[in-house]
Amino acid sequence: MSERDRDRERERERAEAGRPRIRLDLPRPPRRKLVPEYDPEAFGRLSEKIARFLGTGRFIVWMTVVIILWVVWNVSMPASLRFDEYPFIFLTLALSLQASYAAPLILLAQNRQDDRDRVNLEQDRKQNERSMSDTEYLTREIAALRMGLGEVATRDWIRSELQDMVKDMDERFDVFPPEQTGRPALARDEGDRR
Repeated sequence: MSERDRDRERERERAEAGRPRIRLDLPRPPRRKLVPEYDPEAFGRLSEKIARFLGTGRFIVWMTVVIILWVVWNVSMPASLRFDEYPFIFLTLALSLQASYAAPLILLAQNRQDDRDRVNLEQDRKQNERSMSDTEYLTREIAALRMGLGEVATRDWIRSELQDMVKDMDERFDVFPPEQTGRPALARDEGDRR
């Protein structure tokens, strides 16, 4: 009988005896919670939608229309059809309830927006740092290339040097023409090569 089979048999005996074995290699079963669970992201998205609607002109217009109809109905209708007499306590209660829910929802939406802005700002900052380091690297590379090119003989520099040498040779020929030296020009060139 293998070790694994013995462990299973012992576990079965404990289960039959009413003592379940506590296994450390398995997660505990989830506990029941007294507080209902909710998805904070879904609640946050809902609060943002409500906050966006509360901040529109459409909401203000509809709320104004409802309040005007409420007041006109409760002032002009017969007493038997009125549901909120003059001090409009029920209207005040409804508006207070709406404000008490609107303020935290708006704050929650603002906090979520602040979190998004903070993340975006951090990403922008990192991107700017990368861009700055890339720019500095490219600047150093360009400077190194310029320094390297300063030491390299370019076509124009070689051409100008050759032209200077040709001018020097022409001046020498003017000062010491080949006829005065008694040597032909080719012999002089051969002597210069040695």
